[in-house]
Amino acid sequence: SKNASVIDCCGIKQKICECGFELSEKYGFSFYGGHPMAGTHNSGYKFSSADLFKDAPMVIVPKRYDDIEMFDKAKQLLSPCRFGSFSVTTAIEHDKTIAFTSQMPHIISNGFIKSPNAKVHKGFSAGSYKDLTRVAWLNPKMWTELFFENKEHLIYELDTLITNLNDYKSSLLDDDKDKMIKLLDEGRKIKEEVDGNDRNQC
Repeated sequence: SKNASVIDCCGIKQKICECGFELSEKYGFSFYGGHPMAGTHNSGYKFSSADLFKDAPMVIVPKRYDDIEMFDKAKQLLSPCRFGSFSVTTAIEHDKTIAFTSQMPHIISNGFIKSPNAKVHKGFSAGSYKDLTRVAWLNPKMWTELFFENKEHLIYELDTLITNLNDYKSSLLDDDKDKMIKLLDEGRKIKEEVDGNDRNQC
């Protein structure tokens, strides 16, 4: 139907939006790229939740970035989900950002848990371990598909992290405590700048 509106909820936007926008142009329906910023490490119907999207952010990718009317319509259609906020962006900007905020944490968590000490850590861990390893419990096939569809942006984030980790490593190898203090303080200041003073920020 030309009156129909289709909103996808995939984790990567560029490829699916290219296809969706092309089909909507051909058949006359409205297509919106969408990505709800909510979820858990569990999958399957038995883990479904009626309030999963309540107060969560929702990202909308319209065909035209400046189409306010289309954006308002998408917000109205999604109102029963009770999202807490909406933002609009382009497919490319979405995929660049999601490589940092979602895909990298899954890779870091999955790689971190492979330490030999993971099997003997019980009784020696608190919240930081739990927070860092939660998303290591993932769906390997699904996340592999997402990683490869967004590999250009993901490789950039991996290269950035590897460079930063090597800086910490070199300070230890060189017994350079001043450098370590500087590196740690840089990270603390950036965290405060981007998330404010709220220590509960994700």
